This record gives sequence, C-alpha cells and structure tokens, in this order.
Amino acid sequence: MRGLVIKNTGSWYLVKTDEGKCVECKIKGNFRLKGIRSTNPVAVGDYVQIILNPEGTALISEIEDRKNYIIRRASNLSKQSHILAANLDQSMLIVTVNYPETSTTFIDRFLASAEAYRVPVKIIFNKIDAYNEEELHYMNSLINLYTTIGYPCFKVSAKTGEGIELIQEELKGRVTLFSGHSGVGKSTLINAILPEQDVKTGEISAYHNKGMHTTTFSEMFPVPGDGYIIDTPGIKGFGTFDMEEEEIGHYFPEIFKFSADCRYGNCTHRHEPGCAVRKAVEEHYISESRYASYLNMLEDKEEGKYRAAY
Repeated sequence: MRGLVIKNTGSWYLVKTDEGKCVECKIKGNFRLKGIRSTNPVAVGDYVQIILNPEGTALISEIEDRKNYIIRRASNLSKQSHILAANLDQSMLIVTVNYPETSTTFIDRFLASAEAYRVPVKIIFNKIDAYNEEELHYMNSLINLYTTIGYPCFKVSAKTGEGIELIQEELKGRVTLFSGHSGVGKSTLINAILPEQDVKTGEISAYHNKGMHTTTFSEMFPVPGDGYIIDTPGIKGFGTFDMEEEEIGHYFPEIFKFSADCRYGNCTHRHEPGCAVRKAVEEHYISESRYASYLNMLEDKEEGKYRAAY
C-alpha cells in the first residue's frame, strides 16, 4: 500500500495512504537508506510503501525515489545528516533582522544547501511591525541583495497579517518547506495562513533574544489550492553536508557566474592569482557578506567539523 509521510515524531510516522486514510507506522527493523548516513531515514514528504498489521498500524517497507530534499549536518553527529523534508517544490526561509537576529551566514548556508539539492527558495522577512528605522533600513538592504542574486523576498507581519495574502498565493499547488531559527515566527505565520490549525507558538527568551523550540517534530499541513506546508523544528545552526570544497562556489550563483573568468579552473577564490571572484568582491559586484559566508563554508571543510555557532 502506498502513502505520503505527513508527520514524523522521531519514534513513529503518520502516513496518509492514497485512499486518504491516516496510518501510524514504524520503520522495518533493518531499514536503512542506501548511501545516506542519516539520523532519520524516512522524512516528511516521502512517498512510501507500507505493510498493514492486524491491529491497524503498519510497517514502512520501502521509500520511493525522492525528486529532492533539504539536508543539513546533524548537530550532534558530525558524520551524519538530518533530512528536513523531501519532495519539495520550494522552501520558504523565515528570517528576522531582530528578535532574534538571523545572520547572513545562516541564510547563505541554507541557500547553498538548497541550491545543492535543487530546491528553489523564497525568503520571508517576518516581524516588520516590530522594527525601528535602522532595522528596516538593514532589512531593505538585505532584500535588495538577495533579490538581485535571484531569490524572491517577501515582507510580512504574521502578527498583524500584513503581506500574508501574497504568501498564500505562493503556496497554492506547491509543497513548501517552512524553515528558520526558533523564534522567527514560523508557527505564528502558519496560524495566520491556516487559522484552523492552531499551531503552538512560543515566547522569545528575553535574556538571549533567541527563540525557544515549540515545534518538536516535522509535520505537513494541507493549504487551500492543493498545496502543503511542511513545518519543521526551528534550527539553531546549519552545518552543510557532503559538499566538496570545489563545489561550494557552485551553490552561490553570483560566485559561480564570475568564477568562469578565473585564471585557474580549480580556483578556490582565496589567494590564487587572476581570481575573477575576488576582483568582483573588491568592485562590489559580489557582496562582502556573501563572500564571507563562502569562506566560512570552506573553513568547515578544512576543519572537518560542524560549528554550531552558525
């Protein structure tokens, strides 16, 4: 029997069968994905084959091939990955310029990982009702930067409802992953889009200006117009997984574009003579923050470990 994984609590999965019935499932004992060292072999968004038990639960026996997925390094196990969601049409990265602040390093790591797995990203700037003039100016400069690179950006306030209708339009007919730090207002945003879901929301810790986890597992919610939102727990860091040093520049579209003019084909854009990328940074065709994020990801590869600060 075939079905779609719509919820993952870590110990069991909720699968919606092609007939529309929801069945609680476990993974067959020896089940491991070939070639992927993952903390969660089955992800929300996966299409699976299940074998029903007499008591009404089921075993997941097989995963169908994925068209794509978003993956990050598991924060506690440097050699393993954590798949956030599979079979996506797009991802919406929810960011805030304060309360808490989302760093450009985090944004760029997420974007690079999405590029690597061919998942289009839209950036949602939330909490626009809360910012002062300086914060709004910074937000608009980020929007200008990312729009120029090719990432659509939206300004919303989940609290007041401003900008929500535009987001609802973007969700129609698509499977969309919602991601971002804890505290950026993912759950509040989902409640604004789907009031009937009543997703639990959390407080910001005033002491750290950081969000505290409220979503503890991944779940899919149907949205009007034949789409789905996949809500995931807030992520503190985004360790990139399985990227070779020479590939990282490919996942920054503007770096990749200029790298065609580098003197050496295997240029790492750090110190080689005739590097077109460094020249483009100096001439402000590539932003310094994006170049710094690129170097930061190269350092990851050198150290061979994941630094949770990002």
